Amino acid sequence: MKLGNNSLLLGSGLLFFSLLFSCTKDPIKNLSNDESRIYITNYDSAVNFSAFATYSISDSVAVIKNGQLQGKTKTEADEAFIQAIKDNLNARGYRLVAKDEQPDLGINISAIYNNQTGVLSYPSYWGYYNTFWDPYYWGYGGYDYYFPYLTYAVYQITEGALSIDMVDLKNANTGKKIEGIWSGLIRGEGILQASTAASQVKTLFDQSPYLATNSH
Repeated sequence: MKLGNNSLLLGSGLLFFSLLFSCTKDPIKNLSNDESRIYITNYDSAVNFSAFATYSISDSVAVIKNGQLQGKTKTEADEAFIQAIKDNLNARGYRLVAKDEQPDLGINISAIYNNQTGVLSYPSYWGYYNTFWDPYYWGYGGYDYYFPYLTYAVYQITEGALSIDMVDLKNANTGKKIEGIWSGLIRGEGILQASTAASQVKTLFDQSPYLATNSH
């Protein structure tokens, strides 16, 4: 299996990154959630997706934190994503069946959270922040200021993503291993929202025109 063919779509706002960087220290601060998202699709180029006819999808979303499964959820947003995936697969000619009806394809959905820790060096930022602190306001015009005890800081952020994975169950029934043949990943801000689930899933499928049955 080779999941070597991939597509990447950046929110339109990120296209202006290099231009904005010369004007501001925070070029993505004013981007909308939609503009901040990154859509990545990956698939096995050896697979003939038109050979599959049916699929089954998980009725909940797996929650993975720092590589560990924490459980499953079924929120309003989760249900919206599940429905959006069904709508797109149905539109491509695939037929939904129960998981005990030997579906050709299995669809899993995961919400992924990773904590990342880093070190921020203050000296490189001090010249920038000096422009926002005015010594004249405190009656010390002409004075410079500094913080001798602040040389670095440790910070932690949580990065989130939504993963949709398609596995080949048709050939698993013939004794082969269950292999992943397509995946879609969404990264960015405000991903798990019911109101935008349909548009986000559609973007992944728009990047995957090969996902269609013979009857499509």
